[in-house]
Amino acid sequence: MTQLTLPRQLIGFAAWLGLCFVTSALGAIASIQAKTFYGQLSQPEWAPAAWVFGPVWTSLFIMMAIAAWLVWRQQGGQHRVQALTLFVIQLAINALWSWLFFAWQLGMFAFIDIVILVALLALTIISFWREQRLAALLLVPYLLWVTFAAGLNYSLWQLNPQLLG
Repeated sequence: MTQLTLPRQLIGFAAWLGLCFVTSALGAIASIQAKTFYGQLSQPEWAPAAWVFGPVWTSLFIMMAIAAWLVWRQQGGQHRVQALTLFVIQLAINALWSWLFFAWQLGMFAFIDIVILVALLALTIISFWREQRLAALLLVPYLLWVTFAAGLNYSLWQLNPQLLG
């Protein structure tokens, strides 16, 4: 594989950023009524305010795009492709969660989805570590946030069986 030219690197970065923000947009479409719905839910004391989610997710999606781009730029073969495939699969699982939780109000299925997401993220971080360590490190805050979100998902589901049954 030859060195990537600057224009090709910029196009690649734009593509990964675009893919991450398409994922974000798909989740946002499902979450149109999220603020109202989230406000209706009985919440644990440690639940963040609704306004926290937007800035956190925006930051995480930017870091995810940079991480994928760093791996994409690496010289390599099959392992790099596998790492990026895992990344794309976890993006799809990420987008599905918003539909399960907010649009369809299926707490149990949203929880199953987010547990799968945590596992896929861990595998993605391991795969990225083999290719580009900074890329793996950029995904750690995402893993931590999603792990926290899994606990929140579970608590909300348990506290609100009438709304998330």
